[in-house]
Amino acid sequence: MLDRSRVQKELVECNRDTAISGVSINLPDGANLTHLCGTIIGPIGTPYEGGTFLIDIQLLGEYPFEPPKMQFITKVWHPNISSQNGAICLDILKDQWSPALTLKTALLSLQALLSAPAPDDPQDAVVAQQYLRDYQKFVGTARHWTETFAKIASIGIDEKVNKLVEMGFPEDVVRGVLEAVKGDENAALEKLCSG
Repeated sequence: MLDRSRVQKELVECNRDTAISGVSINLPDGANLTHLCGTIIGPIGTPYEGGTFLIDIQLLGEYPFEPPKMQFITKVWHPNISSQNGAICLDILKDQWSPALTLKTALLSLQALLSAPAPDDPQDAVVAQQYLRDYQKFVGTARHWTETFAKIASIGIDEKVNKLVEMGFPEDVVRGVLEAVKGDENAALEKLCSG
């Protein structure tokens, strides 16, 4: 059975130093602790720098004894992440998971993976081949994908937040949902109303 108190402690811990760590977690479904949304800031000095990457996190009933299921929501060009569906190839999300690890360490590991791809153990063979055969083209493509898919337009976000808060939705939930839908006010409203 899911250890709810541990998950709540992990959320507090993960969000305590977001500005330093570059990772955070929010609850897109309000109080549902089994479905979370992680955020990773692209590491400096990589093609992912300046990007904000959203991660879908699902906790199965046996967490922390089973790894969380994580998948990139944001499209990313990386050998260990599927360019089609965001599936991730990372050992700690599979057979190397330990209950001593946390959601924060998993997100930090994903952030480290963005810094140090492992093309010899790929999730996306096409990206891995490009990485190995034409590194400059890989970097250019990864930067382009970051610019296209991982840059959240912050212009006007506060106005969108205020409009949705005036409709009666809690501000922290509104910000999390707007972040998850990359600032699309209509999609955010639809999510908020269906949640």
